[in-house]
Amino acid sequence: MQSRRIATIAFALAAAAATLSAVALAAAITPPPNIKQAGRIVFCSDVTYPPEEYFKGSTAVGSDIDIAAGVARLMGVKSQIKNTTFDSIIAALLTKKCDAIVSGMNDTPARRKSVDFVNYLKVGQAITVKKGNPEHFSTLESLSGKRVSVESGTTNRDFLVASSKKLVKQSKKPITIVTFPKDTDAFAALVAGRVDAYYADAPPAAYYAKQNPTVVQVCCHPINPFPIGIAIRKHDPLRAATQRAINMLYASGTIKRIVAKWGMKSAVVLLK
Repeated sequence: MQSRRIATIAFALAAAAATLSAVALAAAITPPPNIKQAGRIVFCSDVTYPPEEYFKGSTAVGSDIDIAAGVARLMGVKSQIKNTTFDSIIAALLTKKCDAIVSGMNDTPARRKSVDFVNYLKVGQAITVKKGNPEHFSTLESLSGKRVSVESGTTNRDFLVASSKKLVKQSKKPITIVTFPKDTDAFAALVAGRVDAYYADAPPAAYYAKQNPTVVQVCCHPINPFPIGIAIRKHDPLRAATQRAINMLYASGTIKRIVAKWGMKSAVVLLK
């Protein structure tokens, strides 16, 4: 009886210690007063971009969703995902429909005129083609004269436009760029044979190839690696708190584990 009582007390003490530890971790970073009062960080995200963000049933999942949850947890609050079309996502942030953006967003000088960024990965771009690469694509230049699908409002689309202009200056045919409001639709256009190639960040390209191994493949190495980050309104104290959270997620190995969990190790570059 005595040993059972001692074991019960020991278990209770261990449980209490674990609870205190969890509370301490959750409160590791003090969030801005408005976030603390709300008890959550609302993230705008275009949830059509696997494996970074997509719906599994009615639940948003993916690497960005996990990173957002980790950031919020370190501030002792919850994360909430607000599905937002990518080409209007910065406008949604600036009109305070959300607190931050987590959506595989490239940190560019143009975007920094409107928002601040806390970067968490570097991501390259990739060309996805029909299985067997029947058009023999090998580089961006090989897309000359071909139809290529891409999500609207993205740096991928901008990069294709710039590449097409360079081809024209070299007296080559331009790339016919076919834009779609959703990345899933851009990929579906390739599967349906409406375009010759699909251009996107390397993680979704790798994801689609894995899900459709007899239909498509990724050709060429990741192109133009670029930092992606969480976008936050300028002068918002949430930026400093988020930067601390990302630093802690790197220090604990959490970012590395999230990247591995979603099969992105060969598609991204860790910052630390």
